Amino acid sequence: MSLYLIILLFSLAGPLALSFEKNLRLYKRWKYLLPAILITMFIFVVWDIIFTHNGYWFFNPIYNSGIYINKLPLEEYLFFIVIPYACAFSFYAIQFHFPKFKLNERWTKIVTFLLTVVSVLMSIINRDYTYTFVVLLVLPVILLLSYYFAREVLQYYLAIYLILLIPFFIINGILTGTGIEQPVFDYSPQAILGIRILSVPIEDMFYNFSLLLLPLALTQVFETKSKKTKNA
Repeated sequence: MSLYLIILLFSLAGPLALSFEKNLRLYKRWKYLLPAILITMFIFVVWDIIFTHNGYWFFNPIYNSGIYINKLPLEEYLFFIVIPYACAFSFYAIQFHFPKFKLNERWTKIVTFLLTVVSVLMSIINRDYTYTFVVLLVLPVILLLSYYFAREVLQYYLAIYLILLIPFFIINGILTGTGIEQPVFDYSPQAILGIRILSVPIEDMFYNFSLLLLPLALTQVFETKSKKTKNA
């Protein structure tokens, strides 16, 4: 079994088992959450394929199964299911146990505005670094869509995100080379700024922000639409 797959299974085991916990009962949200994750997966896999074909990042054959689809190892496809699900579990667990741990309307608006402006400006300044440029343009798009269509999720997400970064740095740290001889995947030096926290490129923090927010926002959209349909 590949190291990449072991990391994914380890990341999924706890959240999946606890999805049936009698208070949280995340499994009841699956009909909304799983389609949201699959839509997110499609978007990010297309992005992944384009970047891989252009040499902006690559995968180490030592640490994956050797099964490739469009130059992406099988584990990479699973990554876009496992990690959003695991983080969704953490998000809903924190929301359930700490319902007041969120930004109010005013601060949500202020933080959304500031993140959007800073992200767009930084993308323009760093337009010569492809990954940096793209990730900083994608973030405000997903952020603004979430603000207008899933604001309640965003209120919690902006407050919780720093907590979600803890497992992110553990998992992404290993995948990018922390504690192992070679990275599971790495980036072309021409595509990133070269600023890393441990072995994690700083751009991954913004990539992760978008990857985790989108399925949560879509889940709320699907839930809201379902409730409106039932009440109609």
